Amino acid sequence: MRCFYSQKLELDLPAGHPFPMDKFRVSKDMLLEGGILRPEEIIEVGEVSSHLLLNVHDREYLDRIYRGQLDRKEEICLGLPATPLLYTRSVTEVEATRQACHAALAEGAAVCLAGGTHHAFREHGEGYCVFNDVAIAIRDLQTARPGIRVMVVDTDAHQGNGTAALMAGDPRVFTYSIHVGPNYPTRKVASSMDVETVRYVEGDMYLKQLFSSLAAALDVFSPDLVIWIAGADNHSNDRFGQMHLSVKDMQRRDEVLLGAFIRNRIPVAVLYGGGYNRQPEFTAKIHRNTVATAKRLFEELRGK
Repeated sequence: MRCFYSQKLELDLPAGHPFPMDKFRVSKDMLLEGGILRPEEIIEVGEVSSHLLLNVHDREYLDRIYRGQLDRKEEICLGLPATPLLYTRSVTEVEATRQACHAALAEGAAVCLAGGTHHAFREHGEGYCVFNDVAIAIRDLQTARPGIRVMVVDTDAHQGNGTAALMAGDPRVFTYSIHVGPNYPTRKVASSMDVETVRYVEGDMYLKQLFSSLAAALDVFSPDLVIWIAGADNHSNDRFGQMHLSVKDMQRRDEVLLGAFIRNRIPVAVLYGGGYNRQPEFTAKIHRNTVATAKRLFEELRGK
C-alpha cells in the first residue's frame, strides 16, 4: 500500500502555536520504526501543477498566498502566518492527496500522510486550510474520468464547509460529514449529508450515529472512490474537537469504515484531517493507528 509524503510538509510556526506541524514527520517515523510501512512504500512527492489549483481556487488568492501577502484579518482567519514557504508546503500537500487518490483507484487503497484541508474555499482559506486538496484532487480525477463518482467521507470533528461549498451542485460527488454541531466552523455549508453530534459525544453514541448514517449514504450513492478524511481530533484529549472518544473507540471507527470499503472493493484514499491533542505526539499516534489499520486490512484482502 503506497503512502504519499514530503519533507516539505513541515513548516516552522511561532512558539506555542496550536497546530502540531511536526505530526506529519513524527507519524511517518512511527510507521517506519514500527515496521508498519517499508521505506519503499513511502513516496516522496513534489508540488502540484499550478493549473490544477486554478480548477478550484481564484488566481488572485493563489497569487497572494504565493507572495505571502495576506492581510492581518485573513491571517487570523487562516490561523497560519502567510509566508512564501506556506505556499510551497500547501501545494506539496495537495499533490500528496492527488497522487493518493490516483493510487487508490489503481490499487484499492492508498494514504496521504497529511491532507484533508476541508475548510479552504475558492477565494480564501480558514481553519489552518490553505488550499482544498480534496476538491483539487476530485477535479483532476474528473478530467481523466468525467463520469467518476466520488464520495467524500469526513469524520474529522469539524464540518467540511469548504469542501461542501466547492462540490455543491455536482451530482458526481457526495459529501458526507459527521461533526459536532455547536463547534467550529461557525459558518457551515450544507453537505450532501450532514450528521451533527452533541458536544462531548461519547464513543458508543458517536459510533452508532456514524455507522447508521454512513450506511444510509452508501444506499443512495455508489462511489467509484471514497476519499476519507479520518481526523484525529475526535479524541477526548483534543483541544478543539469537543468529542469524547477513546483510542479504542477511534480504532473501532477505523476498523469498521476501512473494512467496509476495502472488503467491498471500494477504492479508498485515506487522509489525515485535523488533530490537536494536548499530549505531545499523541495526534501523530492516532494518525499512525489509522494507517496501520488500513495497511493490515489491505494486506489481508490481497492475501485472499
